[in-house]
Amino acid sequence: MAASQLEKSLAVLRMGLAEIEHKEQQLNAQVSQFRAQLLRVPRQVIYGAAGLEAALAAMGEIEERLADAEAVRRRLRQIKNAAAQELESLLVLKRVDEARANLAAMKRQPATDGDEQAAEIRRLEEYINANSKLAEQIITARYQERLEQSG
Repeated sequence: MAASQLEKSLAVLRMGLAEIEHKEQQLNAQVSQFRAQLLRVPRQVIYGAAGLEAALAAMGEIEERLADAEAVRRRLRQIKNAAAQELESLLVLKRVDEARANLAAMKRQPATDGDEQAAEIRRLEEYINANSKLAEQIITARYQERLEQSG
């Protein structure tokens, strides 16, 4: 994945996550509001501010709205989790790309401190190998998930 395409994908994911978090805050507020309304309606009946039938109908309507808001919030959290996982996998790829670039730059430089430079090259190679395997596992797992969902 080209660096600019990777950066663009990261930016899109971050913006998407921000939008998701904003929507989640709105849903949390709605859920709290509906729960508060469910607590108030019985008191209105008790103190004569509302009739029993009207209160029962209102409570039913509020419960439907609450259930819908909670279901939407649950679905939103599924999307949020998927986006967060995707962001993390792209960040792993970005770090591996950066490590590869650093490694290439170090190999092009003349050795000033051979032991220190050799140790840093080994560290970068180990990092690249370990994280490349991690990125491969993440990408493979996502691919398998997509196959299972479509089939």
